[in-house]
Amino acid sequence: MDVERDIKPVPDTTSSSPTTDVKHDVPLEIYIDPIKERKIMNKFDMLVMPQFVIIILLGYLDRSNIGNARIFGFEEDIGLTGNQFANLSSLFYVTYVIFEVPWVLAVKKWGANSVMAVAIVTWSAVTIGAGFVHNYGQIVACRLLLGMFEAGIFPALAFVISTVYPRESQAKRIAVLYGSIALSGAAWRWLFIIEGIISIVLGVACWATLPHTAEQAWFLTQDERQLMLDRRRRDAAYKGDDKLSWSDVKLAFTDPMVVIAGLALFCAGIPLFGFGIFLPTIIRGMGFATLQVNLLTIPCYVFGLIYLAFITWLSDKLRKRAMMAVIAPWIVIVGYAIAIGTGNRGAGYFAMFLCTGIYSFNTVLMAWVSNNIRPDSKRSAALPWFICIANVSGVAAAQVYPNFTAPRYIMGNAISLGMEFTAVLGIGVIYWMLKRRNAVKAKQRAEA
Repeated sequence: MDVERDIKPVPDTTSSSPTTDVKHDVPLEIYIDPIKERKIMNKFDMLVMPQFVIIILLGYLDRSNIGNARIFGFEEDIGLTGNQFANLSSLFYVTYVIFEVPWVLAVKKWGANSVMAVAIVTWSAVTIGAGFVHNYGQIVACRLLLGMFEAGIFPALAFVISTVYPRESQAKRIAVLYGSIALSGAAWRWLFIIEGIISIVLGVACWATLPHTAEQAWFLTQDERQLMLDRRRRDAAYKGDDKLSWSDVKLAFTDPMVVIAGLALFCAGIPLFGFGIFLPTIIRGMGFATLQVNLLTIPCYVFGLIYLAFITWLSDKLRKRAMMAVIAPWIVIVGYAIAIGTGNRGAGYFAMFLCTGIYSFNTVLMAWVSNNIRPDSKRSAALPWFICIANVSGVAAAQVYPNFTAPRYIMGNAISLGMEFTAVLGIGVIYWMLKRRNAVKAKQRAEA
């Protein structure tokens, strides 16, 4: 794993931010032993990241198992009619987008272990409750509550990653989160109940095992904790003060780059959420038997994980986030084009493999934007804010595959293709904004 060895006066335009003035009263001569730092990062990789994987995996299983439940008679048992199934998927994101920012600010204030434990136990209780519903109103209530309690998972964990790992190695860790989503692809009642029970056990465990902050991690020695504190002091020279400030929250909410990034992620979110919810439905529409459908989703997600690992590895190695953000989505665009253009079952199934590339684009974009937001207090508000903007797409994504477009669902695939292409255009806008900001910042430093 690469580590930061010095503080560059003018960072590279593809991975820097002009949003924070240098703190001249912070000692820049603090030396961080790269070997010791790498050892500490390895400890976080072994003891914290696996917990993040399980949290994301179970969280997305709990929210997306409604798509698998559909295959096993969920609609018939509950008595859903018309577009009510799609509405259930949309309603989840109503409360989800409202509570994303508060959850991350809570992590900033009270620590990841306490906040994540509360979130996991509460969403798991709701998931178990979904296994006992008998009508549309009851499942609507469950979906709204589930959205509220799951809202902080991804942005909160992404924020923690941004405070622990060096910038050049964050994309691989965020990729682990998206890879866990891809993995989350019994009768339906037991599907909810069993997953909910597992998640509750995880929530209790996380309270004891997740560190409150990186510097207070239980698995670090006293010397390693001091090194992490020294690194925070060193990084303050370009990250800025990490105390929670409402002025930084305001800056985060009004930063055009954050808003544009959120809109780009919104566009990419249409195919992301639509694919995650409706992949079993799309494959069933190709003519495969019900018992085959869920099994056939597995190879698709395996390919998606391989592509995700390759793109994020290349992104961290080259340190060219913008370039990789432009390259990553083209495999998705080709996949949807094939699905639209042919009714052949084999070609359509192959197209679904290509469409799993959706996870790679979102990973690189999130790492890129996270690297360019400072200080930490601003990032703690900006990350959930731009993810909040993006997750509004979950409301729309649930509506782009209506039943009347079966069996090929051309409308949904066409919308997904168009939105993915629009997201690529958004990358160009963000790159231009960052390049302009860096030029201004370099000029200011030269004059100083």
